[in-house]
Amino acid sequence: MSLRGKDAAAREFRMANKQQKKTDPQKNADRRVLVSNRKARHDYEILDTIEAGIELVGTEVKSIRDGKVNLGDSYAAIEQGQAWLISMHVSPFPQANQFNHEPLRKRRLLLHRRQIDKLEQRVQEKGFTLIPLAVTLVKNRVKIDIGVCRGKKLYDKRESTKERDARREMDRARREAQR
Repeated sequence: MSLRGKDAAAREFRMANKQQKKTDPQKNADRRVLVSNRKARHDYEILDTIEAGIELVGTEVKSIRDGKVNLGDSYAAIEQGQAWLISMHVSPFPQANQFNHEPLRKRRLLLHRRQIDKLEQRVQEKGFTLIPLAVTLVKNRVKIDIGVCRGKKLYDKRESTKERDARREMDRARREAQR
């Protein structure tokens, strides 16, 4: 094989490797879900979602990247024209010592004025609330998916469970029919 042939083979190998990197979802993921609030999807009917930035301290970012965050009883509220995330627990970062953050402090959500006004208008309607649905990492920035939600009644929850079970059964039957 000539020297030129070796160069061409090496070039083809590099090009194939580059293509693999482009299509590899692990390496190119712009959005990564760190924590999701599955209980909210069960307890609430989600009518609208919005992605908001969040104002954090450095140790909070490190804890959130490690997945040490709990959205269990948290909710968002609009006070004095600003959106706040209340009762989201971010565990203290072990290596921070005395410079650690308070785990349950109020955190400001970063939204445009029009978005805040729209959310405030929706929340003032009877029965609507703002619930955090997921904490995501988008291009190395921590974002919160906020849902405009209405609480489900017990019969609504039963109905959703029945629909989900029926969907699973249909999928199972479809897979078995393909075999």
